[in-house]
Amino acid sequence: MIELDNRTTLQIDTTLIDAIANLFTNKEIELIVTTNEEIREINKTYRNIDKDTDVLSFPYEPMPMSPLGSIVISSSHVKEKAIELGHSENDEFALLFIHGLLHLLGYDHETDNGQMRKKEAELIKKFNLPKSLIIRTEG
Repeated sequence: MIELDNRTTLQIDTTLIDAIANLFTNKEIELIVTTNEEIREINKTYRNIDKDTDVLSFPYEPMPMSPLGSIVISSSHVKEKAIELGHSENDEFALLFIHGLLHLLGYDHETDNGQMRKKEAELIKKFNLPKSLIIRTEG
């Protein structure tokens, strides 16, 4: 179950992201959609990186009945990348949600041997999403 906290004017259809989340978990996921300014502040506070970003994930301590975690997505990044890459905002949002969800599930593209990228590719194919997430994160 996704608990959506949309702090922006971005229109979000949760049907697709619900379907993606339900493949992996029945735990609650807090999903915050915010501005570049707020995501930059969150990134600075919790990761000591003073810049905005597209998506952040914060897994919760695994315990019975606890939520899976929080995903924070920048609406500005969604809009900019959708225009830049020529696909819909809903598709871009779903791509960022997939990336954030996999981090909540323990995947880490910075330390694994390609497992997260492989799982992203599988989900992109399954849900007929644009391959831009894979292309822009390679290398």
